[in-house]
Amino acid sequence: MNLALPDYEGWACFVAVAEGGSFTAAAAALGLSKASVSKAVTRLEASLGITLLHRSSRVVAVSTAGAGLLDEARAMVAAATAATEAARGDRVDLAGPIRLAAPMSFGIKALGPTLAAFLDRNPAVEIEVLLSDARHDPVAEGIDLTLRISPLADSSLLARTIAPVSASVIASPAYLEKHGTPKHPLELAGHRLIGYGHRQRATPLHFHRKGEEVTILPTGPLFANNGDIAVPLVVAGVGIAMLPDFIAAAELVSGAVVPILADWSPPQAWLHLLSPPSRLRPARVRALSDYLVETLKPSCTGAHERFLAARKG
Repeated sequence: MNLALPDYEGWACFVAVAEGGSFTAAAAALGLSKASVSKAVTRLEASLGITLLHRSSRVVAVSTAGAGLLDEARAMVAAATAATEAARGDRVDLAGPIRLAAPMSFGIKALGPTLAAFLDRNPAVEIEVLLSDARHDPVAEGIDLTLRISPLADSSLLARTIAPVSASVIASPAYLEKHGTPKHPLELAGHRLIGYGHRQRATPLHFHRKGEEVTILPTGPLFANNGDIAVPLVVAGVGIAMLPDFIAAAELVSGAVVPILADWSPPQAWLHLLSPPSRLRPARVRALSDYLVETLKPSCTGAHERFLAARKG
């Protein structure tokens, strides 16, 4: 039995039309004529026996069948592109696009200066930064590198661990003077908690101390999927929050907020750099990966140590 080879050109044209919204945009992106793109997609549809794109005089829309295949098509095209670029990347200057995803607050605070220096050294590289506290799927979304802060779950993604990220329970001195200072995590149930996380509001908070473990369900006046909004609320005395060090460090050092339950620790989180499972990556992606690890590790580790010192002091 002869196995038919995949129509890589057809799949690449289909993905380009789906992402660009038209054959004209796809042709411009691929450097082909509009007729060539149309013929490639038509050939692919004929070989598959399905319609991938619905065409009209004004609109091109992805069909239901096409939508079901789009993620796999993107992954196929990305893998072929990466293999080609990896093969020739070491022989040319670093150039081309990179998609980088990162948590919102961390990206705003840490990535600007870091990426500025990298782009200054590599002016032909173009970086698209996706800042969001939602969890991305790097393979399905065509993301080259993803910074993620969390306990690392089992995954097919390649991971490089950069640095620890601590969190602390904080409150303003005025709030504690008015409502009292909790001495045990279970006492948080009697306080106003400002929730933060990228999952549902009822996500439990876990604490441990010398073999003792405690879990509570946070309740309070506000829950947000980004931690920056919680800082001014805590400073204003609205309630108590558990926040990562890079979000609340400045306020903790200044004394605008103070740590509580300092002898209790939440589960340790880490800053990871994730990439799709294929080890065939363009030279520009490998270069940015190495640069981020080398640059962020000392800065994050130093911030982590300063935060722990302030928390104890």
